[in-house]
Amino acid sequence: EVQVVESGGGLVQAGGSLRLSCAASGFTRDDYAIGWFRQAPGKEREGVSCISRSDGSTYYASSVKGRFTISSDNAKNTVYLQMNSLKPEDTAIYYCVLDPYGLCHEYRYWGQGTQVTVSS
Repeated sequence: EVQVVESGGGLVQAGGSLRLSCAASGFTRDDYAIGWFRQAPGKEREGVSCISRSDGSTYYASSVKGRFTISSDNAKNTVYLQMNSLKPEDTAIYYCVLDPYGLCHEYRYWGQGTQVTVSS
């Protein structure tokens, strides 16, 4: 059974940092991709970032580019989202999701989400 589990959310003041982790298990191939999405109350879900394990390609939403960094520790099957210079508008539930095709657009396996709250 494929599972992705997020961790690392919490409460932080504006301008602060958090690092989210996404641990993947149960997938037999190594060339998948992991994406991060977020959803704030009353708003649509937004794609934040993605990394392809096969070639290391990364993608960022314009709203987080330059502040967030996605990385992968392939030995640990874990993807990290380092979030710096956080703003109140970054407050949301953050989800990681596995794309078994490694293309950053065929998302299939979702985590349960982790809450990020940025206070002003």
